[in-house]
Amino acid sequence: QVQLVESGGGSVQAGGSLRLSCTASGYVYQTYCMGWFRQTPGKEREEVARISTRGGSTYYADSVKGRFTISQDNAKSTLYLQMSSLKPEDTGMYYCAAGRPYYPCSSGSPLSSFNSWGQGTQVTVSS
Repeated sequence: QVQLVESGGGSVQAGGSLRLSCTASGYVYQTYCMGWFRQTPGKEREEVARISTRGGSTYYADSVKGRFTISQDNAKSTLYLQMSSLKPEDTGMYYCAAGRPYYPCSSGSPLSSFNSWGQGTQVTVSS
């Protein structure tokens, strides 16, 4: 199992930027995929971005392409999400997630391919 702790959320005006961080511990070496998800009340959790821990390939939701960047620092076991040009619709609770042990990382992988979740960090974008 992998333990995840997010940080970096907050409140920002539209057009602003935030950087989220997620520190991982535990059996991190077994994880091939890390991702960021978000959720707002009454809606399903949606994927924002994911990254392969082996090759660094990245995948983004269409709604954030060109504005968000996912990256990783393997030496620090830390995942990042740089968010720019934020919009009010980006508001939500953001969760870091680690993929199931040895599960491949691809854009078509289902939500169930992630089995470790952080507690979340709130992002609020005001207009």
